[in-house]
Amino acid sequence: MQGTTARSTKKAVRRARRKGTRRSGLGRWSSGLVVSADGAGVVAHAGNVATRMLCDQVGLTGALSSAMARRGFTPTHDRGQVLADVAVLIAGGGEAIADINVLRHQGEVLGSVASAPTVWRALKGMTPAVAKRIDAARAKVRAHVWSQLPGGLPASKVADTDLGDVVVLDVDATLVTTHSEKEHAASTFKRGFGYHPLGVWCDNTQESMALMLRPGNAGSNTVADHIAVVTAAIAQVPTTHRRKLLIRADGAGASHGLLDWLTSLDAKRGWTVEYSVGYAVTDKVRDAIAKVPKKAWQPAITAQGEPREHGDVVEITGMLNLKNWPTGMRVIIRREHPHPGAALSLFEDADGWRYQAVATNTPLAKGGQVAFLEARHRAHARVETRIRHAKDTGIGRFPSREYAINQSWLIAASIAADLIAWLRLLALPANLTACEPKALRYRLLHVPARLTHGARKRHLRFPATWPWAKDVLSAFTAIRGLTPLRT
Repeated sequence: MQGTTARSTKKAVRRARRKGTRRSGLGRWSSGLVVSADGAGVVAHAGNVATRMLCDQVGLTGALSSAMARRGFTPTHDRGQVLADVAVLIAGGGEAIADINVLRHQGEVLGSVASAPTVWRALKGMTPAVAKRIDAARAKVRAHVWSQLPGGLPASKVADTDLGDVVVLDVDATLVTTHSEKEHAASTFKRGFGYHPLGVWCDNTQESMALMLRPGNAGSNTVADHIAVVTAAIAQVPTTHRRKLLIRADGAGASHGLLDWLTSLDAKRGWTVEYSVGYAVTDKVRDAIAKVPKKAWQPAITAQGEPREHGDVVEITGMLNLKNWPTGMRVIIRREHPHPGAALSLFEDADGWRYQAVATNTPLAKGGQVAFLEARHRAHARVETRIRHAKDTGIGRFPSREYAINQSWLIAASIAADLIAWLRLLALPANLTACEPKALRYRLLHVPARLTHGARKRHLRFPATWPWAKDVLSAFTAIRGLTPLRT
């Protein structure tokens, strides 16, 4: 009798639990759900196919193949195709060479993809001579891509105004922390440990024009490094767009060697090379600021071209001894009320303003109004976004202990940044062009699809219920419509 009562009680409890679950709806969605790993015809991260197709369509894969070819040696996997696949992998969020298996899983769509050991060998075999040929191949393909840009090369925006056909190159360095001993990793000036790469990005297109891997203890204002990376970046600019350049950098670019070199480029016939770099607020600059009449200050302007409240600018070129600096250099001062908690010098603390200085060679006759030039330099801050995206696309983590392989990985990461930029410029619909890399992967690159076969064709079917299904289809259609590069 007691056993029957106990069983009845347990049944009543179970019925009550089921009844409560049904009322609350908790757990009902998983009722009858079976999970297995025996699916067929499913392609994960199928959006990567768009990036791979873009790489082939604009001619980059073929150009890399020619650049990396070795005489008398025919590898199982074409080295140019391997590098292109690594770039596609990085664009899709890959952080390690072993992540190449994501593309190998897509073999029914992409064909044969190299294994991780083959990728290691390909990256390790990228000598300086091969790297130069890769740069030349990228420059050739970039010219082809720019020739297909709808509406031509986008203009760089400053204070609600565009700079016309000026190509703006932003130079900046960043610190990449390594959490293990890697070759040439070293202590950084911020007391970290890792690498200190230096790069140049095109503000017009968001492309990665040049990247240089450096030890963590590399100087922030090393002239040779700046000249080398800017030279490589200028070589990436198509010849037809190389006549009007603006080089922007922070205070690390305010070195005599770099500015003298840029001035010599500007002196070349048919070239206009302007610079805008941060300038140190030294004691002599502070003395000049103290002598500026109050009426000489004029309002700074915002990104929308409106007068900026609590912000003023003035030019102090005539108040400084600049005989050792390049001819034509101007120095502009910006002052603004500091935000709470800002670190101020004694001079600024006593004065109540925070000061920043800009050096430029843009003359007044060419529209070099002081407020506009200061706003133009402030737009250099957009490079921080490019660096953040780059760290999310390959350079935030280096895969090897060997410096040479990490250098090759950096080249692949630079190519990956270009592929994402070209997707935005040539293929993506308007509502996806502003997406950051993570959002783009979530909406496009990582969407799965089903692969079917029929009528001697392969059919990649993206989910009809996917919120961005039409955008995915639009991107593929635009890529297929691009004009192939003729070699």
